[in-house]
Amino acid sequence: MRAGLSAQDPRRDWPMAAAQRGIALVVVLWVVTLLTVIASSFVYSARGNIQITANLASRVRAQALAEAGVQRGLHELLKPATDGERWQAEGRPYAFDLGEGKITVTLVDESAFIDLNAAPENLLLGLLLSTGMEEGEAQGLLDKIEDWRDGDDLARAAGAERDDYEAAGLRYGPANADFRAVEDLKSVLGMTPQIYERIAGALTVHTATPGINSALAPRQVLLAVPGVTAEEVDAYLQLRTEALAAGASPPPFPQAAAFSAARAGIVYNLRSQAALSDGTVFVREAVAKLTGDPKRPFGFLDWREGRP
Repeated sequence: MRAGLSAQDPRRDWPMAAAQRGIALVVVLWVVTLLTVIASSFVYSARGNIQITANLASRVRAQALAEAGVQRGLHELLKPATDGERWQAEGRPYAFDLGEGKITVTLVDESAFIDLNAAPENLLLGLLLSTGMEEGEAQGLLDKIEDWRDGDDLARAAGAERDDYEAAGLRYGPANADFRAVEDLKSVLGMTPQIYERIAGALTVHTATPGINSALAPRQVLLAVPGVTAEEVDAYLQLRTEALAAGASPPPFPQAAAFSAARAGIVYNLRSQAALSDGTVFVREAVAKLTGDPKRPFGFLDWREGRP
């Protein structure tokens, strides 16, 4: 008959010791797993931060190159008109390489755009109608634009003055003064983001002239001319493109003769796009006024980031 285990026999503690070792192993495995997860998260986060830093660095380089393009454009505009290599502010793109980037600069006389403060009502109405608005709706919005820029508190037929803005729950009213920037148009009662996006590219506040230089005007501006069709505008733009390709000055748009404005040659729109080899793109848009002062030959009227 086998003898029983004594109270002092270490074999009595083997099951308990084995269980404790099993628990310890499980704890160690959980700790190792947790440390692995933490380490993986750290590596992933570090890798993400490195990528973010690289993207920011690329953006900064592209921005610097785009702004260098603006300065190059101004340098060209300040050259004598007799210089055959001088860039022309006629909307044609000028491309050149600088460092790791490719820069494309477009110069346009600001007179190519409709001045929001000086344009006649029928030209602004034509611009609104070109977005597809119904005539009554377009006239109503035009009345509100006119009430914003005129100097009185008398509301037009479908316009809006301070009482109308307050009734709409707004804590401001019309400026009763010129628009300081095209973006101020967003504050006009009845203006929607969709309409604003469709007309903003055709507008300026920097020329103070009622007419447009149709030989330089973009399609959006030409479509605002009362009575013109899209087919007429597109046919003209084709002729203008061919003239520019041949190195000739573009002809004016005949249908816009009633709104013609001579090129001022003082205020210019500059658009500079820089593209890096990694695909990063940055666009700088600026409006500059030439002063004629050799010590300070130009001043910026607008400076913003544009869309590719």
